[in-house]
Amino acid sequence: MADHYEVLGVPRDASQDDIKKAYRKLARQLHPDVNPGEDAAERFKLVTHAYDVLSDSEQRRRYDMGGDSGGFGGAQGFGGFSDIFDTFFGGGGAGRVRPRSRTERGQDALVRVTLELREVIFGAHRDIEVDTAVLCETCEGGCCQPGTSPVTCDICHGSGHVQRTVRSLLGNVVTNQPCATCQGYGTTIPYPCATCQGQGRVRARRTVSVDIPAGVETGLRLQLPGSGEVGPAGGPHGDLYLEITVAADEVFSRDGDDLLATLDVSMPDAILGTTTRIEALDGPVDLELRAGVQAGDVLTIKGRGITPLRGNQRGDLRIGVHVVTPTRLDHKERALIEEFAKKTKAPAPRLSEFQQGLFAKLRDRFRNG
Repeated sequence: MADHYEVLGVPRDASQDDIKKAYRKLARQLHPDVNPGEDAAERFKLVTHAYDVLSDSEQRRRYDMGGDSGGFGGAQGFGGFSDIFDTFFGGGGAGRVRPRSRTERGQDALVRVTLELREVIFGAHRDIEVDTAVLCETCEGGCCQPGTSPVTCDICHGSGHVQRTVRSLLGNVVTNQPCATCQGYGTTIPYPCATCQGQGRVRARRTVSVDIPAGVETGLRLQLPGSGEVGPAGGPHGDLYLEITVAADEVFSRDGDDLLATLDVSMPDAILGTTTRIEALDGPVDLELRAGVQAGDVLTIKGRGITPLRGNQRGDLRIGVHVVTPTRLDHKERALIEEFAKKTKAPAPRLSEFQQGLFAKLRDRFRNG
């Protein structure tokens, strides 16, 4: 296979501008509309393929490294030789043009939705107000006043383009250009709809009802196909995207599908044990604290966490114990504690195995169970 740089006549370190200039020069000489010879047509194919590879930075990198430069079926991203000629010279082959369509797809819309953490457990329903483009009820997307319709453009006769002959280095070149009278549509609207000014749509607020699934998290985007704005001239709707933000909760935090919380326990309850009831995000939970529970212990309540986005097996509620040491004691309370200390004969404070601190310990227990 011929070397692409040799085909274009440029060095291997040529800039993109040099490559483009070389291609333009060769295309003028070899284009089939100018040079109908068979040899010229084959050379034009080679030149076009070489330009297609070297003008794309990624393809050029692969080619320079000895990789495959892609198939030889004409320039990628173009519809053929006439389209390439259009790109560089503003022309086109006669008989190939078609009028533009007034009907286009509507744009997508993005709405940000904030959820409470409790709503993530089972999912939530939202009625979202969206300021968007909706179908014009007067003309129903037709763009014309009721009882009227578009008429064929008398300049381009419905083609949407007009032909012009331009003198150039190649001689006389016939080009197709959008008709200035109809803007390329091939038709004109003599009586545009007064409600939408001939657009077929108007701005309005509408309500979109959405069921947000359980297990979503901050940053997730949900796509609602066909819920975006309607396109010009009643074109199909775009999509609506919901960007989720989960608000921080004062008591609970999230770790995957698990919920984490901290339980303050008094010294007497930690020593003697007790039962208590706490309010979880989805209702009350009964807890039993064994006698001698330690600070940093984690109590796990199965199935009281978050329902995953894909699945139905809920995570757990994991509660870390924080034993609260009293800081203010009256004379009687202090005497009782001193008597308790004498009876238990607790060892004096001593150094023990190094730990990464209470918070790190609690964090590791949360994660490892």
